[in-house]
Amino acid sequence: MEPEFNFFQHWYPISPIEDLDPKQPTAVTLLGLRLVIWKPKSSETFQVFLDQCPHRLAPLSEGRIDDETGNLMCSYHGWQFDEQGICTHIPQVENPELVSKNKENLCAVALPVRQQQDLLWVWPDTKSREQAANTPLPLSPQVDATKGFVWSSFARDLEYDWQTLVENVADPSHVPFSHHGVQGERKQAKPIPLKIVQSTPNLIEATTEEGLQRTITFEPPCRLEYAINFGDGSKQLGLVTYCIPVSPGKSRIVAHFTRNFAKTLHHLTPRWWDHISDRNLVLDGDMVLLQQQEYFLQQRKSTQSWKTAYQLLTSADRLVIEFRNWFDRYCHGQLPWSEVGIYVPLTSNINSDRQQMLDRYNQHTQHCRSCREALLVVQRLQAVLLIYFVITVCAVVLLPDGLQLTLGLPLIAIALLGLGAYAWLRFWLRPRFYFVDYIHAHR
Repeated sequence: MEPEFNFFQHWYPISPIEDLDPKQPTAVTLLGLRLVIWKPKSSETFQVFLDQCPHRLAPLSEGRIDDETGNLMCSYHGWQFDEQGICTHIPQVENPELVSKNKENLCAVALPVRQQQDLLWVWPDTKSREQAANTPLPLSPQVDATKGFVWSSFARDLEYDWQTLVENVADPSHVPFSHHGVQGERKQAKPIPLKIVQSTPNLIEATTEEGLQRTITFEPPCRLEYAINFGDGSKQLGLVTYCIPVSPGKSRIVAHFTRNFAKTLHHLTPRWWDHISDRNLVLDGDMVLLQQQEYFLQQRKSTQSWKTAYQLLTSADRLVIEFRNWFDRYCHGQLPWSEVGIYVPLTSNINSDRQQMLDRYNQHTQHCRSCREALLVVQRLQAVLLIYFVITVCAVVLLPDGLQLTLGLPLIAIALLGLGAYAWLRFWLRPRFYFVDYIHAHR
């Protein structure tokens, strides 16, 4: 009998560090567990707790960082916890001895964490701390400045399951069609002869040598990485994704986009612009397809398996087949939701609300520091341009007749240019932080 894969005894990157706010707690979900990320003032690293105060189970993510102690304060009754989860203050306690005697029961549950490669990593099993300390992070060799690489990070919550996300990223042949005009062209689609180099419980590796030399590595449960070589192999491009299981029908992708060339362009391109013009578009193109694909597969699972529901005929499908076989062999084709008390219905409903399905703001913008700050600048600039237009028009009307032509006309021209800039910000740029419908037939 094959050993069962334990999803809880692995490291997961839950967020790029640059997107975390050290001044307030952040809620996040991993494997159905509600967690809170926060940064003690006395610590250089973020901490991750279960999002429950031991007093009355109120969410610590709704708490605050106390100004004086730098500890995490629950907003319900003011209990405070240090970076190890030890309760340091209970405002209502009459007898301090009660706190010292019940110290172990009063702790918040702190999870093992690490910070590396610009990501915050968490180990979701509190009972295997020693194993966590001895288990290396699933790091990418491409996220390494000493090797000449530069990279940018991206994260987004997705409206489909972890297994669907892994299957999709492991399938390079969908790119020219799902992402036509963004990352590929339909007319350039051709066979992709994938070869499985190795397949073990802890690693699956595939390669293709025709055209671009690609190595695709899946290190369960989350690292799925592409290493692409151009020409003589001196130029390297990488896609390093971490596929995070959030809850049934929900997942999160955390990604690094690496390369060792065109470094000046990388430094000149704002991170937020890369997100709204490329990264979100790619995921939008997948989202409208994968949510329905997942629904149809769930419907058929009652009478058949993926092996008969799918028609996997080409070598381009080999990595998908290998992943699905791995998932069946070591995970019994399911994630461990029952271990955290989550009931999974046999089938879910298709989300016909495209604005909710492709909700960039709630899935990405509000969590991304770069996009959040850029949106704030856009909103303020809109207000400035509109106020400038109104004031300029009023001022020109009040000018003497002799100055309205010589001075007023140039002012009106500048105000109209500002109004055009306002319209561009309001109707083109700003919506890209919230929602852009993706219709494949129009691309």
